[in-house]
Amino acid sequence: MRLPQSLAIRSAITRRGLLIGAAAGGGLLVAWGLTPRTFPLPLEPHEDEVAFNAWLRIAHDGIVTVAVPQLEMGQGVTTLLPQVVAMELGADWQRVAVEPAPVSGAYANIPLAAKWAPLWMPVLPALAEGDDPWLARSYAQRRRFTATADGTALAAYEQPAREAASAVRCLLMKAAADRWDVDWTECVAAGGMVTHGAHRASFGELAEDAAGYSPPGDLPLRPLAAEAAGAYPPGATVPFARLDLPGKAAGAINFAGDVRLPGMVFAAIRHGPVARTVKLGKYDPEPANLPGVRLVEGDAWLAAVAPTWWAAEQALGKVAPNFKAGGLVDSQQIDVALDQAVKKAVTHRIATIGDPDPVIADKPSLVARYDVAPALHATLETASATARLRDGRLELWLATQAPEAARAAAAQALGLRPRDVVLYPLAAGGSFDARLESDHAVEAALIAREVGKPVQLTWSRWQEHLAGKPRPAAAAVLWAKTNPDGGEVLAWKARIATPAAAREFGRRLFGALSTADAMARSRGEADAMAVEGALPPYNLAHVSVDHVPVSTGIPAGRLRGNAHGMTAFFTESFIDELARAAGREPLSYRIGMLGNDVRLGECLQRCASLAQWDAGADASGQGLACHRIGEGRIAVIATARRDEAGVRVEKISAVADIGRIVNLDIARQQIEGGLVFGLGLTLGASTGYARGLPIIGRLAGLGLPVLANTPEIAVEFIDSTAPAADPGELGVAAVAPAITNALHSATGLRFRKLPLFAEEV
Repeated sequence: MRLPQSLAIRSAITRRGLLIGAAAGGGLLVAWGLTPRTFPLPLEPHEDEVAFNAWLRIAHDGIVTVAVPQLEMGQGVTTLLPQVVAMELGADWQRVAVEPAPVSGAYANIPLAAKWAPLWMPVLPALAEGDDPWLARSYAQRRRFTATADGTALAAYEQPAREAASAVRCLLMKAAADRWDVDWTECVAAGGMVTHGAHRASFGELAEDAAGYSPPGDLPLRPLAAEAAGAYPPGATVPFARLDLPGKAAGAINFAGDVRLPGMVFAAIRHGPVARTVKLGKYDPEPANLPGVRLVEGDAWLAAVAPTWWAAEQALGKVAPNFKAGGLVDSQQIDVALDQAVKKAVTHRIATIGDPDPVIADKPSLVARYDVAPALHATLETASATARLRDGRLELWLATQAPEAARAAAAQALGLRPRDVVLYPLAAGGSFDARLESDHAVEAALIAREVGKPVQLTWSRWQEHLAGKPRPAAAAVLWAKTNPDGGEVLAWKARIATPAAAREFGRRLFGALSTADAMARSRGEADAMAVEGALPPYNLAHVSVDHVPVSTGIPAGRLRGNAHGMTAFFTESFIDELARAAGREPLSYRIGMLGNDVRLGECLQRCASLAQWDAGADASGQGLACHRIGEGRIAVIATARRDEAGVRVEKISAVADIGRIVNLDIARQQIEGGLVFGLGLTLGASTGYARGLPIIGRLAGLGLPVLANTPEIAVEFIDSTAPAADPGELGVAAVAPAITNALHSATGLRFRKLPLFAEEV
């Protein structure tokens, strides 16, 4: 039964973010920006449900459905946020369900909007930062900015989800107390039941009555969700098992490629090569004149539509379209551009402590050059989108990390208003930030308009490599001046040549610029996010980080770990070289320079114990690295060697301090997954380019680790009272230098390039 509007729950406005603003069967949600803002209820209840607010509904059978406004791409967010709600509400975990939330300002990702303020507000971005980022809040709510990125799920949504759940818990307790004529504050909500002495009532029994009450002015929040670092060893039964695993194991969860609509056709596509300018050229359509096959032209692409995807793909293979391209990219051009930039181009000082220039000018003790090739996302699921256009309304079925940007881009391409685009969010089979881009959604929408039928577009792996936007290439030179007595670092300089990747990405996401225009507008710009993490985690008196923006001709995108995946490699390789040059043991050398960072020091010491660190002795094959991202810290020790197949990584040990741990099992999965992902970036996940085309077109050619050569992995956490930090990026950043340092120990050779191609090892 749908409840009347008169039962809408009113909420007081506070400055703590999204409120409990609630409605039963309709109504408005209240949040705070420059002025109080209201939003339609994002999730309408079904007949047997009561919708209390943007976060949860309770069915008459007691099932609690939690809305999740972030893309599930394997990181476990569809368990993490429901766990927060369940613990605060007192729900039975066995009766908790999850539903992807639609685009709404009610789910504004304010911390991410504040962090990315330089991208959407390049003039005076500091106005959108700080402890109370009111400008970022207003922007995120107005623009319905709910992007999934930078591990901000807890920072953005834990508190509003707790408040929403606490409010509903109070309502259920009030409804029960009135039934039993007792004080509602003496009732207890746990296990999906409200109890008072001998009285018991389920959430489902109470939900409809509860909708008629108002929550208290001061919400009685329960303690923050937290699990002890050693509570659940690998393989142990956990209290909050992942909600998405049973559905994935049974094939019941729909990914983008699983959508099926009546009358739907399938599309394959060919994009032009990577070049300064690209246009679709002439082609002979005759080979594609097969039953049910139709060709659709774009400015720089050609699609084929057919009853099956394979038929469409085969048709394109026969047509083999030509493209007019100016300034085709090749690997030699990229290498030359980076080499020239890192040696003599204009630099932009991004960060400085003290004044290292005069110290190092008096003959540096060590100078080293490091290089990183472009890195591909290599997601299990390639880009896929389903579009249906009818009666001036576009529907999109899509896995996207930036849903409102995808809606806006598709609307702009079709000349629609964004409100005429409906997006159905789906899970992603991996993303690694690739699904922050929405080119495939725009292409699917354009193709659907041309053929007048629902269309599912899927990029082949070859097209994913060609049209995807990799993490950019980089070259870095590091200088250090050390004390000849003991090797203490007196001054440190880092000069990093790499495209202004964040600026370029921001212009696509926030400015709706084309790939070519975003590249052109970002050329030569300083970009602090492009060299994020380059400040060493050590207590040094004189440090500087310089960015040298360079144009490589390849569009730059985001990738798991982002700049940290490069800068940690630069820093931890260089610090290892300094330790060796000084004749110092690498662990004690690092710890001696940490200053007051006790947390990172404990990570290093615990990791040494876990890995049975042998002091990095010659030929031992052990290598050490550590890194810091925000409040998260990690130390990694890898054991590696060379064999006839190239590089063999035998074991990776890691100890992380991620502050308060909400779900230990998911945190462990994230660290382990990050280490394996970083291993892939170390050994492969890259391609060269020849005449604008990737040299490697298949997943099998990327040198990614498979189960047979995945090393033994041991992960431990440190109990910490620090704020919760995201574990998903830490392992990615720290594992590459640990492996290259291990190879130096094993071989005596220093490896300064990523990935480690076979001819180099």
